[in-house]
Amino acid sequence: MSEPVWGGQAEGATVAEALAERPGPGADDAAGGVPEPAPLGVAVQATGHPEVDALLTRLGDADILPTEDHIEVYEDVHRGLRDALTALDDNRS
Repeated sequence: MSEPVWGGQAEGATVAEALAERPGPGADDAAGGVPEPAPLGVAVQATGHPEVDALLTRLGDADILPTEDHIEVYEDVHRGLRDALTALDDNRS
């Protein structure tokens, strides 16, 4: 199963394919000579909860997507973390 790609990428393209098509960090934009933003490279520590760890790993998708598509990643992670917390509350009852 391939991962979806957002931001005008061809339907069915994977994140890896989209990344391969993009210029590297620091490459000049042909139109304005403005360098491409580089990934922040923030390290994420494992929590020991596989569901939460998968969601935190998902945040890395924002590094390879255009800025306008970051919100979709953040909303997806937020929703997943909220669901994980709700599940903890449900199990406490």
